[in-house]
Amino acid sequence: MKRLSTLGMMLFLAGCGGANGFKSDTRNVPRAAPMASGPISNACMSSDRKARSRALCGCIQAVANQTLSGSEQRRAVRFYRDPQEAQDVRQSDRPGDERFWRSYKAYSERAERICR
Repeated sequence: MKRLSTLGMMLFLAGCGGANGFKSDTRNVPRAAPMASGPISNACMSSDRKARSRALCGCIQAVANQTLSGSEQRRAVRFYRDPQEAQDVRQSDRPGDERFWRSYKAYSERAERICR
């Protein structure tokens, strides 16, 4: 009888979900970063940046797929080859450049948060 009650108590405690009966904290559990291939990933991998990796470039591409159109992605690829072009677009007063830069900035901020 003592073994049965011990087993019952162990099963009860195991079902509590964590120490002291509290739910475990999942905020520190690493999540898998998204991965994709495409024009930005290819440009990232062929760049000379030290931090480049398949995981990072694939994550950046996945975020681009969620936030930028195909033509915006193709335009952003040029920034890898010519960083001055990014500066020129950022400082441009043309309405199309301003719209693109807002989209690109939102994309880059999101990629930075997600792909760290």
